[in-house]
Amino acid sequence: MTVYPLVFHLGPLTVTGYGLMMMVAFLMAGWAIQLDLRGRGWREEYAADIVMAAVIGGLVGAKLWYVLLTGEWDALLRRGGFVWYGGFLGGAAGVLLAGWLKRVPPRLTCELCAAPLALGYALGRVGCFLVNDDYGIPSSLPWAMKFPQGLPPTTVADLTSLHVKFPPGTDPLQVVAVHPTQLYETALMFLAFAWLWRLRGHAHGTGWRFGLYLMLAGAERFLIEIVRAKDDRLLGPFTLAQLTSVLLVLVGAFLTQRWRHKEASAFSLSAISHQASAST
Repeated sequence: MTVYPLVFHLGPLTVTGYGLMMMVAFLMAGWAIQLDLRGRGWREEYAADIVMAAVIGGLVGAKLWYVLLTGEWDALLRRGGFVWYGGFLGGAAGVLLAGWLKRVPPRLTCELCAAPLALGYALGRVGCFLVNDDYGIPSSLPWAMKFPQGLPPTTVADLTSLHVKFPPGTDPLQVVAVHPTQLYETALMFLAFAWLWRLRGHAHGTGWRFGLYLMLAGAERFLIEIVRAKDDRLLGPFTLAQLTSVLLVLVGAFLTQRWRHKEASAFSLSAISHQASAST
């Protein structure tokens, strides 16, 4: 199967599939947070605060991570050049700051964002697929796809620059089929979202689901990186993203254990609900 980028023009404005799906991802994540807040009887407007902080912090973090990783300082002014882990850290910082300003306990914010983070990530990877970015290594599987106008195209020459090896004499202009790892991630993170969403009424402490999300997200990304076409395998066969994934899993495991039990009365759900409702 051959896939081309989704791009269309509205007058002078260029709209890409990635931009559309990023907007959808933030809106759907915000909607999920709003539903959760409504079900708990808390102030629904806090969902908009979280989304706005995540957008600003995520964009800044994703861009800065890319610049620090590549050293391409001119990328600060380019349209492209974003890294998900940078966006995650920047978005998390922005959301926690917004919650702190409104006197919402960080653990409550973490609890609310766990499932929506998985949903937003799943939808965001659809955007990567629509611009033919973040694909995998060559594959002969029936669902493998060719991206002749990808970022970069899946030609032998471009894949070789991503440390994919081909037999000597292979035509460097040949377009080869690769794993659509973007869709793999979408499917896996939709499953993670479904599970985390069902755990909204869990009997553990507030924020426990966020630790579980970190473990699921880290494990998913570590496994996907095995079949990703990457040029940042700085640790032998392992990528920088895999190192970050391991750290996420460890942090997630720590949080699930630390927040496993219900809080003492000083950190009761009623107090959290009152703070969230009273903050303006």
